[in-house]
Amino acid sequence: MTADGPRPGDEASATPPIALIGPMAAGKTSIGRKLASRIGRTFADTDRLVTLDHGPIPAIFAEHGEPAFRAWEAEAVQRALTPGSVVALGGGAVLDEGTRALLREQATVVLVTVDELAAERRIVGDARPLVADGIAAWRRIAGERDPIYRELADTVVDTSRTPMARLVDQLEAWLEERGL
Repeated sequence: MTADGPRPGDEASATPPIALIGPMAAGKTSIGRKLASRIGRTFADTDRLVTLDHGPIPAIFAEHGEPAFRAWEAEAVQRALTPGSVVALGGGAVLDEGTRALLREQATVVLVTVDELAAERRIVGDARPLVADGIAAWRRIAGERDPIYRELADTVVDTSRTPMARLVDQLEAWLEERGL
């Protein structure tokens, strides 16, 4: 605010980012993109930011290993979580303590879930290095990360059977109720 009153955009600068977390193939990017468009916010996908800076994720894993990917992912999260944004985080981004601290302190966190059957349909033929072995790997990873997701979440939406448009409607209403 200036002496002349608020400037255009001041509302957005005071609005916490909305972070979408959850397991691989849950639909965080799809929901995030639609939600951002609906509520007039910018959208970022941290996996996309990493690939723009460092190349395809499978190649990163093969050439540099998972630790390098996680470090670059944490940097992408830090850059993306700006006031007024909607950010879809990669499934493993919450493994970084610094990322968890940012989410707790700065963001409204939406956990996007999906059941095993829907996830299996979505990962068939996928190039994600951590689920190269299929649904068994997805199940193990999702189970290990679930307590972290739930501890960070302010709300939960499930994409298994509900149309994306209805989920976006629900999230928009939830955000409005909270003045976010």
